[in-house]
Amino acid sequence: MTATAPLPPAPLTRALDLIGNTPLVRLEGPSAAAGCDIYGKCEFANPGGSVKDRAALWIIRDAEARGVLKPGGTVVEGTAGNTGIGIALVANALGYKTVIVMPDNQSREKMDTLRALGAELVLVPPTKFANPGHFVHTSRRLAEETEGAVWANQFDNIANRKAHIDSTAPELWSQLDGRIDGFTCAAGTGGTIAGVGLGLKEKDENVRIALTDPHGAALYNYYAHGELEAEGSSVAEGIGQGRITANLDGAPVDTQFRISDEEGLHWVARLLREEGLCLGLSSGINVAGAVALGRQLVAEGREAPRVATILCDSGFRYLSTIFNADWLCEKSLPVFDWLAD
Repeated sequence: MTATAPLPPAPLTRALDLIGNTPLVRLEGPSAAAGCDIYGKCEFANPGGSVKDRAALWIIRDAEARGVLKPGGTVVEGTAGNTGIGIALVANALGYKTVIVMPDNQSREKMDTLRALGAELVLVPPTKFANPGHFVHTSRRLAEETEGAVWANQFDNIANRKAHIDSTAPELWSQLDGRIDGFTCAAGTGGTIAGVGLGLKEKDENVRIALTDPHGAALYNYYAHGELEAEGSSVAEGIGQGRITANLDGAPVDTQFRISDEEGLHWVARLLREEGLCLGLSSGINVAGAVALGRQLVAEGREAPRVATILCDSGFRYLSTIFNADWLCEKSLPVFDWLAD
């Protein structure tokens, strides 16, 4: 008897339904390194190319439901880029304008994408959160000064983490047939790790939730020692946090790992050369954290543990940075061997 191919899914009724329901893939190299199954949620498959599409949709729908975003209005946000891209696409689909404030040290690809999507892009110098010129504070002021505008406020708007409670966590649970031992990712706003953590803990309290923190962020020390203290630095975009945002408040973090840029780039290189996945540095850092979590669970004697993480966005968004030999040399980071040649 000849096997028949499965039928393709029915067509969706609108483009915004493309957000979410992303594939989950077993990562061969990380699984071998951890001694257990490591899975990556392919968030680069969202229409805006990143995990931040989920937060963008939930934040805008929440603003509509609360009556603060009216037809023809404007959504203003401060972002490292990916949330802005998601907001611009969702806003376009729903008839809103977009103003995005971004630090001027983020990748050129993100800036060009935002302009191509029709967003008004405002670039500001990178600075500490305490500085009133910080991109978050600048975006809040612009929203207050713009008629008919709402401030998305992704860091402290818990519609962000609700996106992952409602969608990412149940998707992972279903895709892994209700058997998942650990989940880890880095925190930027905190929406993903808090939302997925809360959603998975509702299903099974024994799922271990781990923070994977880059150097230069303060959350590793917070969860390990109770103090917000940063050490070192990282060039990773969109992750790393120095405060407990509203989205992070109450996040069920059981353990924590600190991952260097070098280790993250190691996995970026391996996943590209060995598995055909072109990813950004935040994804590489997440995968390194997943390997660490998997090894921890194996060492504790868990039988064939399964660990999931987030593949945040595509490496094509970083051609001018981590895939540029001159840029890597300027940052004193290792150059991928194929770029060195």
